[in-house]
Amino acid sequence: MCLGIPGLVVESLAAAGGLDYALVEFAGLRRRVCVSCTPDVRPGEYVIVHAGIAISRLDVEEAERVLEHLRAMGETDDWDRSLPEPAESVHEIP
Repeated sequence: MCLGIPGLVVESLAAAGGLDYALVEFAGLRRRVCVSCTPDVRPGEYVIVHAGIAISRLDVEEAERVLEHLRAMGETDDWDRSLPEPAESVHEIP
């Protein structure tokens, strides 16, 4: 089954190959994610990521609800102990 997973945008990254990217955190694990489908997303916001692409923005309450559903389905494999809290150091790279 393919799932979209909520993650916290930590910082904007430089565009590459005509696509926009951001560093997104999933319960402590950080990955480079394409954010071209969500061009107005900013550090400190949550996105749903599917196959390395942020497909939508969502608020923290919705992110928690999605994770609860994934936990109930047994689809988290313990990587989701909690959503990462937005850090004071979250910033955008020029």
